[in-house]
Amino acid sequence: METTYDYVVVGAGTAGCVLATRLSEDPAVGVLLLEAGDRSPAEAPPPVWPTLQGTSADWAGVSVPQAATGGVVPWPRGRGVGGSSAINGMVFTRGHRSSYDAWAAAGATGWGFEDLLPYFRRSENAPGRDPATRGVDGPLTVAPASPGHPVAQALLAAAQQTGYPVVPDLNAGLDEGFGWSDLNIVDGRRQSAADAYLAPALPRPNLTLVTDALAHRLLTTGGRCTAVQYGVGSEVFTARADREIVLTAGTVGSALLLMLSGIGPAAHLRQLGIEVVADLPGVGSNLQDHPRSTVIYSAARPLPTGRTNRAEVAGLVRSDPSAAAPDLQLQLVDMPYYAPALPPSIPGTGEGWSIGISAMTPRSRGTVRLTAASPDAPPRLDPNYYGDPHDVAVMTAGLRIARTIGTAPALDSWRGAEVLPGPAVQDPAEVRDYLFQSLRTYSHQVGTCRIGLDDRAVVDPQLRVRGIDALRVADASVMPTIVSGNTNATVCGIAERAAALITGQTD
Repeated sequence: METTYDYVVVGAGTAGCVLATRLSEDPAVGVLLLEAGDRSPAEAPPPVWPTLQGTSADWAGVSVPQAATGGVVPWPRGRGVGGSSAINGMVFTRGHRSSYDAWAAAGATGWGFEDLLPYFRRSENAPGRDPATRGVDGPLTVAPASPGHPVAQALLAAAQQTGYPVVPDLNAGLDEGFGWSDLNIVDGRRQSAADAYLAPALPRPNLTLVTDALAHRLLTTGGRCTAVQYGVGSEVFTARADREIVLTAGTVGSALLLMLSGIGPAAHLRQLGIEVVADLPGVGSNLQDHPRSTVIYSAARPLPTGRTNRAEVAGLVRSDPSAAAPDLQLQLVDMPYYAPALPPSIPGTGEGWSIGISAMTPRSRGTVRLTAASPDAPPRLDPNYYGDPHDVAVMTAGLRIARTIGTAPALDSWRGAEVLPGPAVQDPAEVRDYLFQSLRTYSHQVGTCRIGLDDRAVVDPQLRVRGIDALRVADASVMPTIVSGNTNATVCGIAERAAALITGQTD
């Protein structure tokens, strides 16, 4: 069966929900939105978000054994309407402006912080924040927890006692220090991109959503992308686009679909018997993620039940005063949060809390690759964690800072014992081993279809795939380098700007 639309958008995650909604605001155009999963369990109460991992709403990938650590790392990523915004921790932060200015400096013209600011603002409604830097009428209502968890309040005081400032708005993009994170929680419930953007738009007669639709490949004719072939169950369909096809399938999905369609590193494609349509060696390369570890303390007394996302407070700091920009995030988690391989024994009350540590500007780079010329085949995921020793040094500094804050007087009434890594772990080699054993993904994978002007860039600054007409990518995969914050807010901004580029309505 064959259908025709003006635009075909592949992937109904955060970016796809934003983009399909914005494109369909013009009633004269027809938009098809394809999603490999189904409706998501976004209605789950916010505190239980970790239980969504491994469900039908999760692709549930696993990395290959990592060269540095020897271990594999579970890689949850959203599968379903809303994508990762339907299963993530609901933190909505942009990170520091230096992240985006680095994009522009490296050749991603028009993608600096000031360039993206109007699109960040367009995506959000942030009551009580400065309207010069924050949105006031966007679809996503974001706000910090109120009242916050008492251990989170104590951590802010501990950070001050340790010498770090408490800032009024971590999302302004200008400040370093600790503060309350904005959360995608409205009236006690998660607000995914599907809730905020797509649900109000679905009644439009010019917007069609097809779920359980696994994209098989892109069809090209004479250097122009003309259609998407996809399957629903045992049936195969073709959706043609008169104007453009836009990939919003994420850092893994968009790269895989390009390669399945013959667009990618020629040698890799030929190994799998895929005809090369365009030799783009950067497709699937430049993979980046925030490595994550935690310091875990037992609770000196029973903890109040977490009501929001269990992670209400964060800090953005420098691992060393000489660092060019803030490169560490620390986050209070009001429960024990640890790698599956390290289940701690919690003394006393059996309860605990954690300080998460993450290197925000990692230098390690990995790859996404096909394992077979089939859309059903699991991908080869190699984030190459700690492939660059610099990342180990940053995380080591983060562990030291977390311990200093965790033992500050403001936390005395809540702190029992250091459970992980344990006070005996002090030697640099032991600290490194703990960082390797406790490694988790922060689920912030980016970079496999990066923006740029050089030969290894996949898309140009207008998000057009190099060498192929009528095809763009507009999701986390286009980030040249990872941002110094949780990535969902940035994906919203990218998709908002992509819609403006496509419709010619850029500011």
